[in-house]
Amino acid sequence: MGGFCGAISKRDIVLDVFFGTDYHSHLGTRRGGMAAWDPELGFQREIHNIENAPFRTKFDKALGELKGQVCIGSISDTDPQPLLVRSIHGTFAICVVGVIKNEEHLIQGLLKTEDGHFEAMSGGRVNSNELVAALISQRDSIAEGIRYAQMVTEGTVSVLVMTQDCLIAGRDRYGRLPIHLGQDDDGCCISFETFAYQKLGYHDAYELGPAEVVKVTADGWETLLPPGDELKVCAFLWTYYGYPNSNYEGINVEMMRYRNGEILARTDQEQGIAQELDYVSGVPDSGTPHAIGYANASKAPFGRPFIKYTPTWPRSFMPTNQRERNMVAKMKQIPVPELIENKKLLLVDDSIVRGTQLRETVEFLYENGAKEVHIRSACPPIIFGCKYLNFSSSKSEMELIARRKIVELEGEEGLKYTKEYSDGKTERGRKLRQAICEEMHFTSLDFQSLDGLVEAIGLPACSLCTYCWSGEE
Repeated sequence: MGGFCGAISKRDIVLDVFFGTDYHSHLGTRRGGMAAWDPELGFQREIHNIENAPFRTKFDKALGELKGQVCIGSISDTDPQPLLVRSIHGTFAICVVGVIKNEEHLIQGLLKTEDGHFEAMSGGRVNSNELVAALISQRDSIAEGIRYAQMVTEGTVSVLVMTQDCLIAGRDRYGRLPIHLGQDDDGCCISFETFAYQKLGYHDAYELGPAEVVKVTADGWETLLPPGDELKVCAFLWTYYGYPNSNYEGINVEMMRYRNGEILARTDQEQGIAQELDYVSGVPDSGTPHAIGYANASKAPFGRPFIKYTPTWPRSFMPTNQRERNMVAKMKQIPVPELIENKKLLLVDDSIVRGTQLRETVEFLYENGAKEVHIRSACPPIIFGCKYLNFSSSKSEMELIARRKIVELEGEEGLKYTKEYSDGKTERGRKLRQAICEEMHFTSLDFQSLDGLVEAIGLPACSLCTYCWSGEE
């Protein structure tokens, strides 16, 4: 994933963008960057590796060096950004969030043009920001170039461009990712997360539609290219990677998660399962609000049988060595014996992808004396690798535990019946859940239904991207 934040104002805006970008740190772990423009200093840029230290510590020094009334920042899980580009449209800085699935095809096409070339990174890859900038240069304006890039790329591309006198933002073609606009008395701020600019004193002003391109100045904004008709917001914004304080399409993340947990509890009550629980808990952090909703609806008490120790390792995936990551994940879990020993527990996780860490968590609870451990997933079984973002991308779709179990149960033929396997009320659905329980040592397992997830979000199903669960585009 990744995220960006940008602002343009009648005052120096670097500090706002520094804090606004830092508020996107939950979306990426590899690199952070900032770029600004000032009449005396011109374009300035800083990019740092943030795998082993948070964004704010790496950019604290930059606050005394960067200056400008227009500035952008990014958190990236992929390529270094923002990039500074000199093109037929002048010099600009660019940030890109998303995934380009057909980048090699696009690169080869551009290389065939006159003087076509790219700076190669390690391994020969081309920075996706440079690729998008090159596509933008194929059209007569930055706005038309952004729209062109949106049309020819397979995947998802949201773009933020900074010139010396404006910001130009383009939301991805189907609006799978959000772009919000905030405003204060001095200027405007563009952000992935709404709370990022709200904490800086900006009020909600506008949310871009799918494929919409807007120009933003200190005085306001104007739509350069209108939004498209088709909206497909990634449903994982609410279930997993969106921050609890943010709103997307007017729907708050935390409130959606409470509703989602309530629906899970309602389903268990209707089926008469897992009704004698000592505690309901969430797999921290994003599973916790789903669990609160479950506990509220089931009347079972909410408890935290283990606590994550985060002062030194806030994210278990920060080490680059897999063995070290596994060790850190284990060391972070500190038990509360009084809430575990001889207790019947139900844990709600935001999703079950490969299941590795969840299995270790369940084993950890049994090692500390748990009598039963029931598992609920806040979303349906993930059967298809994501085609549009990085969330459930894998080297192989067989890494997805639900898909692997379907093939083990019925061979490749079973993939014709994914709807039945997703539904816990069918024979195939029951067999899938039982097979995962046996491998993972769960007392019971169920997944949120697709209908339940749509109900919890509150948007029409046709406005949501649910490909990784349904396989339907």
